Amino acid sequence: MTGETDPTLREQYCFGCGRHNPIGMHLVFERDEATGGVTTTYVPRREDTGFPQLMHGGLAGLLLDEAMGWAMYQDHVFAVTAKIDARYRRPVGLEEPLVVRAHIVRQRGRRIEVQGTLSDAAGNVLVDAEALFIRMDQDAEAQALASFRAGEGGEAWR
Repeated sequence: MTGETDPTLREQYCFGCGRHNPIGMHLVFERDEATGGVTTTYVPRREDTGFPQLMHGGLAGLLLDEAMGWAMYQDHVFAVTAKIDARYRRPVGLEEPLVVRAHIVRQRGRRIEVQGTLSDAAGNVLVDAEALFIRMDQDAEAQALASFRAGEGGEAWR
């Protein structure tokens, strides 16, 4: 059902997915052929604590924002988050792996609408989100892809 996304896109310093960030989440996304989007699993760390025994809400939001970005990056479409609306439906615990999914809902010009979910291992949706991304212009998109492919561990972004 899933397939590998472009591994060169992880060769940078992004907190969510960058392989070179020593304190990052090191997320690895796979294509989800069923939805046309992406999926990943994240095992919460003690450092992710917000309220005792729960993941910090900002990190739950980060997981969704990252997945929604990757729903586009998998096809080398680069956009930036313009607006995100997250609904925290249940507490996000630290005791079990989390499943993050996202897919593009609609594209109109440079506007890309994306949806994502953060679920527990049993499939219960803990947080869901909708976001608006704005696609970069062609020159900026080409520069972004070249920087990712440079494999410089973030040096290309400094």
